Amino acid sequence: MREFLDGLLPRLVPELPFVLISHEGKGDLEKSLPKKLRAWRTPGARFVVVRDQDSANCLEVKQRLLRLARDAGKPDVVVRIACRELEAWLLGDPDGLARALGRNELVGLSTRAKFRDPDHLWRPSTELEGLLGGYSKTAGARAAGTEISWTDNRSTSFRHFVAAVQRLASE
Repeated sequence: MREFLDGLLPRLVPELPFVLISHEGKGDLEKSLPKKLRAWRTPGARFVVVRDQDSANCLEVKQRLLRLARDAGKPDVVVRIACRELEAWLLGDPDGLARALGRNELVGLSTRAKFRDPDHLWRPSTELEGLLGGYSKTAGARAAGTEISWTDNRSTSFRHFVAAVQRLASE
């Protein structure tokens, strides 16, 4: 996720300074989030927490993270969940992903019924592995961050993330 956001955020909101804090998995995120939020003292700082849904219930995950933030004294934290996983966001713009990876077989993928709504793919990373004959999550995320469109993306969860970041940048 970090590799993707490192490439995306400067393009999406170039005027917004940001700090990305990675976690070693979902357990680490939930354990360390309250401590990190309580310790953050920069005036006017805003927070967006992003996590893959994986096989969990999206609403339950979001509510749990919002509760952790509220209990840490940061009730205005924005939580966004990548429906299933980051790769659904990437498959939301297969033409951009094709440019990023130099893999033309992804061009026009969104015309296939299975890929019209990437948030409903059970394992988007597995789909990419099958389509490309191998796929590196880290390298793919890094490359995609510089190319993926936020205006023509079919992933609803990605569009919600983009809208939240743009709203925070305009406040």
